[in-house]
Amino acid sequence: MVTSVTSFSRTGLSDWLIQRVTSIILLAYFLLIAYQLMGSVDYTSWARLFEQTWMKVFTLLAALSLAAHSWIGLWSVFTDYLTERMLGPKGNVIRLVCQLGASLALVGYVIWVVVIVWS
Repeated sequence: MVTSVTSFSRTGLSDWLIQRVTSIILLAYFLLIAYQLMGSVDYTSWARLFEQTWMKVFTLLAALSLAAHSWIGLWSVFTDYLTERMLGPKGNVIRLVCQLGASLALVGYVIWVVVIVWS
């Protein structure tokens, strides 16, 4: 079996499982937000919701799930379409630059969520 250093996990099965678990977490989070938006939405009710520890943890879990889900999808696209065969001799370099940029952006977004929610 061939494994890649830039893959999120070791096997395709674990990538598949991570995609499904993160999808369920994201669905639950967005359903909760949609339910909250169906009621009266004002600053005080929204602030009360997000000052609770369980909501902060759930938001952080949703952000981490979004980052993991996005990374697996982007890694699949990058390795399928950004190759030497598609882009010529610089294909692997372009792929690595795109992977680095995507991973830095995802880490930055997660840090941003942590700063916003826990400050």
